[in-house]
Amino acid sequence: MDELDIPMVDGRDEPDGRVAVPATYTIGELAREFDVTLRTLRFYEDKGLVNPRREGAARVYTRRDRGRLKLVLMGKRVGFSLSQIREMLDLYDFRHGQVSQMRVAVDRFNEQIAVLEHQKRDIEQALDDLKRTVAVVSGMLREREGAGGG
Repeated sequence: MDELDIPMVDGRDEPDGRVAVPATYTIGELAREFDVTLRTLRFYEDKGLVNPRREGAARVYTRRDRGRLKLVLMGKRVGFSLSQIREMLDLYDFRHGQVSQMRVAVDRFNEQIAVLEHQKRDIEQALDDLKRTVAVVSGMLREREGAGGG
């Protein structure tokens, strides 16, 4: 099991006490597990972010696909574009990647952290401004209500 495998709670315990993680997944299983639509998974396939094999008309996803999907969703959650995510997935397989590839990935992650921290500061400032405005307008409202103004 690698760092991207999350044990599925399905009651299939391994002899060593771990919960069994399936080797393959259907599109429906991954959609349910990650709370995404089938259309989303097909879109990611069209974009080359996951690459399930076909058994007839059915898509069969591997643990690698599942790990890549997890990275795609994490990347989207922290603000990376799909093209940035694709570049990082191309660099992925860190265990097999070159040191230079890992440095590029770390640099990109750090750049995105800086972007998110800046956005967080901007949001905190906007919240403070809005709270002050609410306090001022609430005070004005109380004054007018107290003076009988309507």
